[in-house]
Amino acid sequence: MKRNFSEVLKEYLMENNMTQEAFAALVGVKQSQVSEWLKGKAKPGYDNLRQMTLALEISPEYLLGLREDY
Repeated sequence: MKRNFSEVLKEYLMENNMTQEAFAALVGVKQSQVSEWLKGKAKPGYDNLRQMTLALEISPEYLLGLREDY
């Protein structure tokens, strides 16, 4: 079951009780960028995906919707 990035991000934020602002601060982007990702209007580039995996200690495969667990 492949999911898109916005679905994965919504799920992660809900499961971890994390706000867009907190996520943005951890990743080093503006909250407005996170909002665009959640709406599906934009997708993160390589550098942002890399920072997410490092800051949150989750696998890139999870973020890309290729696996169900972090």
